[in-house]
Amino acid sequence: MVIKWRNWALPVAAPALVLLAATGCVSAPGAPAAEPTAQPSTSVARVCAKPAAGPAKAPAGAVTVDPAVAGDLAAKTESSPPNTTFWLRPGKHRLESDRYSQVFPKEGDSYLGAPGAVLDGRKTNQYAFGGTARNVTIRYLTVQGFVAPLNEGVVNHDSADGWVIEHATIQNNSGAGLMAGARQRIRASCLRGNGQYGMNAYKATGRISGLVVEGNEIVGNNRDDLERRRPGCGCTGGVKFWAVNGADVRGNWVHDNRGAGLWADTNNNDFRIEDNVLEANDGAALIYEISYNAVIRKNTIRRNNWVEGRKYADGGDNFPFATVYLSESGGEPRIPARTDKIEIYRNVMENNWSGITLWENADRFCNSPANTSSGDCTLLVRDTHRCAKPAIATAPLYADCRWKTQRVDIHHNRFVLDKSVVECTVKCDRMAVLANYGTYPDWSPYQGELVAEAITRKQHNRWHDNVYIGAWKFVVHDPSRILDSGQWQGTPYQQDAGSTFRAQDGG
Repeated sequence: MVIKWRNWALPVAAPALVLLAATGCVSAPGAPAAEPTAQPSTSVARVCAKPAAGPAKAPAGAVTVDPAVAGDLAAKTESSPPNTTFWLRPGKHRLESDRYSQVFPKEGDSYLGAPGAVLDGRKTNQYAFGGTARNVTIRYLTVQGFVAPLNEGVVNHDSADGWVIEHATIQNNSGAGLMAGARQRIRASCLRGNGQYGMNAYKATGRISGLVVEGNEIVGNNRDDLERRRPGCGCTGGVKFWAVNGADVRGNWVHDNRGAGLWADTNNNDFRIEDNVLEANDGAALIYEISYNAVIRKNTIRRNNWVEGRKYADGGDNFPFATVYLSESGGEPRIPARTDKIEIYRNVMENNWSGITLWENADRFCNSPANTSSGDCTLLVRDTHRCAKPAIATAPLYADCRWKTQRVDIHHNRFVLDKSVVECTVKCDRMAVLANYGTYPDWSPYQGELVAEAITRKQHNRWHDNVYIGAWKFVVHDPSRILDSGQWQGTPYQQDAGSTFRAQDGG
């Protein structure tokens, strides 16, 4: 797998669900923001503590797998025809001792775990389930103790299409617990304590489409703290999405991951991220990076970014590291999706380290050496080499070679900040829309303040009809320009029309 290195900034409804209440803003679209009175429900998937139990007896026609026989699961899969159901007895199942021993399902195979059935890699086997067979189902099974290499995954190692993973526990593995293929469904499962990612939605050839991530608990991933060991790698988090075209991420509890909770990186499009609880992740709750067209709504986002935000602030970095971070991402009507913008609305953001940052690196564009997603071009330009002088300085390439943070609509959200809870005094209280001063490479047509002016005033990025509780500040154009709410609402920025502000901390 080729890693798409990231660059933060260059300054200058599933079965095992429990209901939680969350205060939120429920103003009707177009209406002035008011103090919210209703409390929209937010479903939280508490599936790790009480996983659903599988069938206690083998279903009719199923092949029974014996935990006392090492390699029994792989051997019986190999000797059985496609569309076979396998029932794993209670107990700890093992593969053969070779590190490459794994199960290669056939098309349509199903694997059902009895109560207490565990497939254990014993820190020896790299992968649990691999191969290219489509439409495989895994239910009620715990998969643990595998040692996949960096960027590789334990379940669906080869990103085959049409897999369904339900009521599974995938925990304490190295690498990613789970990979993803097209039309994959991950529901009501526990992705816990994996070394790199809970899930790595990456496919080496082709794009992933029709991905559903619903009702899962995604907790404690990036156990190996890879961002510390490989600074700037951009290779960690609860879930990472790469070039996914169409995803529904709903009703999940994404919490206590080291690094970001959810991170969509490089040419993702058409996401709906809704009804999730994103909390207590060390980094951002959500990063949407060089990607397109998304709806982010009705999420409860609280106590995120305390570790990473504080680290950068304590180091003297003035960049507004945010809990929801959009980096070179925006709406693009020419790319088919269920929306033609990025719309962020009816979310509750409470006591995070800062709020929403819209950022664009003026030096990061297709074919630029500063593009950390090396080799990738925008979805509007298929041939990377076209983005070069002199053509890049003229239409249409001047616009199309750059990932743009544009058409972002932020409305009817509730932003709460109590600094005594976050235990901060400065740099934890910011909304932002900004870019750096373009300098590189020397043939770039985006040098100077062109991009900073565009993202701030020309690319249809708009806050309105929100509720703010706490002492918020607003960063515009570049990190040095910090405004109060009156300046933010006034000329020339005219942001947050119809919004209300209560300056005192708390809520």
